[in-house]
Amino acid sequence: MSDRFALTGARIFDGDDWHEDHALVVRDGLIEAILPDGAVPSGIRGLDTGGGILAPGFVDLQVNGGGGVMLNDHPDVGSIETICRAHAPFGTTALLPTLITDTPEITAAAIAAGAEAARLKVPGFLGLHLEGPHLSVARKGAHDPKLIRPMTDADQAALIAARQQLPVLLTTIAPESVDPARVSALAGAGVVVSLGHSDAGYARAREFADAGASMVTHLFNAMSQIGNREPGLAGAAIDIGTLSAGIIADGIHVDPATMAIALRAKQGPARIVLVTDAMATIGTDMTSFTLNGRTIFRKDGSLRLADGTLAGADLDMISAVRFVHRVIGIDLGEALRMASLYPARAIGQSHRLGRFANGTAADIVALSDGLDVKGVWIDGASVFEAGAKI
Repeated sequence: MSDRFALTGARIFDGDDWHEDHALVVRDGLIEAILPDGAVPSGIRGLDTGGGILAPGFVDLQVNGGGGVMLNDHPDVGSIETICRAHAPFGTTALLPTLITDTPEITAAAIAAGAEAARLKVPGFLGLHLEGPHLSVARKGAHDPKLIRPMTDADQAALIAARQQLPVLLTTIAPESVDPARVSALAGAGVVVSLGHSDAGYARAREFADAGASMVTHLFNAMSQIGNREPGLAGAAIDIGTLSAGIIADGIHVDPATMAIALRAKQGPARIVLVTDAMATIGTDMTSFTLNGRTIFRKDGSLRLADGTLAGADLDMISAVRFVHRVIGIDLGEALRMASLYPARAIGQSHRLGRFANGTAADIVALSDGLDVKGVWIDGASVFEAGAKI
């Protein structure tokens, strides 16, 4: 029997436009239609959301952990399920569990776990992001320099094989450790290649974009900066229209003024997208955890190694949306797109994620007018309700 219901009582943002006095109709896990309230067929089960906003669920392309676990520490399906479940109350309905630079054995285990999570259709699991190990030691950030290394033929073959097992595979690489020909091979096999943790200059970044790289990882962090005679990787991310760029909107990783400048200057069609770079702390009250045997401390809204180096972010997606809307002054619809439609486009998934249209996934977040999460649905199934039942 068909599972069909209509969400009513809220303004609807479809990824492009706003709809007042309309209902969002869901059928068998997919969006069926957005209809005027008076046009909803009789017999469809109605759920009154009690006001607020209905928007496409958030898509997070960089999630290292959540719910007390890190993918690096426990690269298995259970950890992937825990991470996805931990981020759902914050509006994230699709995410890429992210493996920070680690050993070949841990990387292989994470890929195997991702393939199993895809087979099991773990709610919220979108694919994997392998951040490293093919980075620049000079821009290592919190990555263990002992594990950073150039990409080999075997590494390239393993990534291409992994892509065949995963719905989405994104990998962050530095031009210092990877040849452009390898990027072309990876992109040709469907791997999303992102530039990051690199001192590459503008011309080198342009060369890699021409070779098939289509993203830049956490804009302004762990990369060459904009200078008067050398725009660096940060300048390339903003100026090159084919490069999407993730940004950590917590007010710690990037100054709000810098973020505003970048958003005004970004050349399209690719866009700046919100990422959390979240760690194990999300959804918990833990004050520290470990990564590659090193302790990371949670304090004053940030996560840092003992020497003060930022190590991921203590950030969830709805907080990032609120930040760019309230602090940066971005229009609410654009802020929501930065968390949903634009990241979906960056990985070639906007045909089913980040917007409401006939046949797209019924991944939905219900927000209060104050931008608190009230409810979340993944593939039409309720996975979170706050307070009164929706």
